[in-house]
Amino acid sequence: MKILVINSGSSSIKYQLFDMDKEIVMAKGGIQRIGIDNSFLKHETYEGKETRIDRDIPDHAAGIKLLIDVLLDEEYGVISDIDEIDAVGHRVLHGGEKFTESVIINDEVEKTIEEYCDLGPLHNPHNLTGIRVCKKLLPGKPQVAVFDTSFHTTMPPKAYLYALPYEYYEKYKVKRYGFHGTSHRYVSRRCAQLMNRPYEELKIISCHLGNGASIAAVANGKCVDTSMGLTPLEGLVMGTRCGDIDPAIIKFIMEKEGISIEEMDKIMNKKSGLLGISGISNDSRDVSEAAKNGNKRAQLALELFDYRVVKYIGAYVAAMGGVDAIVFTAGIGENQWETRENIIEQLGFLGIKLDKEANKVRGEEKEISTPDSTVKVFVIPTNEELMIARDTMALIS
Repeated sequence: MKILVINSGSSSIKYQLFDMDKEIVMAKGGIQRIGIDNSFLKHETYEGKETRIDRDIPDHAAGIKLLIDVLLDEEYGVISDIDEIDAVGHRVLHGGEKFTESVIINDEVEKTIEEYCDLGPLHNPHNLTGIRVCKKLLPGKPQVAVFDTSFHTTMPPKAYLYALPYEYYEKYKVKRYGFHGTSHRYVSRRCAQLMNRPYEELKIISCHLGNGASIAAVANGKCVDTSMGLTPLEGLVMGTRCGDIDPAIIKFIMEKEGISIEEMDKIMNKKSGLLGISGISNDSRDVSEAAKNGNKRAQLALELFDYRVVKYIGAYVAAMGGVDAIVFTAGIGENQWETRENIIEQLGFLGIKLDKEANKVRGEEKEISTPDSTVKVFVIPTNEELMIARDTMALIS
């Protein structure tokens, strides 16, 4: 069975084509700068053949048409007929309260995803565009929606409710939803496999650390808390997002600066985090390089990032009444061993012992705690696309 996985962004489309009989990626790629000058597609096959196509790509329909053409291409393609694609799995950011698991897309599902656009305004509209384009270009093929939020729907009310008037939850469903759920689900399950222990018996803290970052507490196979909230703004310090702040700061800065709520929202989402503190970049690699060269604000930005992670891990250990394993994943979590070391060294009071040599790994699956560590620590590269493909196959089989 061959499944195409699509992740549609505002000006980009990421894709992977899976052969699920072998669980291998036949081809993968990305389309960048859709609707912008200098748009292009980058494509790579399982055998390592790569190509780049520079072409005007005015919209998502043109982009998906192009990626299908590349999959069928005589030189770089991996299928000979479009009918070889059995189904399409779509990453969808926000599933609200309704979607507690992945679903086959029908008219009602499509309508509900659209209704949740006000909860995920930066993602859901573009996810929906990808769904609608694929319906036209691949008529009759099953389409499946896999939601970032669904893994977190097992949180109890004490974890997902905000202490606002209850009517706002009743009227507008204002609550903690959490994100990166597909990633947290993959790495926490994989952690249990590596430990050779039942998933339902473990307490795992999953740290998805990248330009967007979140932590999830997974107890007995279910998410019981997570750091992101109604939107992906809450929680950790991120590349450009501020994470947790006193809500009164918003009104204070707006009045002092004479700015609108839209401008304030842009500041918190696009101009804060590592970028805001360092004044250099939202890319932790750039900030780390500057810190090594003595830049004090860059050093401070990294300290803030690590400290917030440590605080959340500590909180989730308390919330679960212990922890069996901590997992690091995503761009920073998988690749920056210095960040992992700084975080783990602050958690020594839990009996965690880091194997510093084992920790010097980038993008590889590895246990990085010592044999006598009371808590296991792992680096596990995330694979959200594989989870989407697995869910899609399970639903259509």
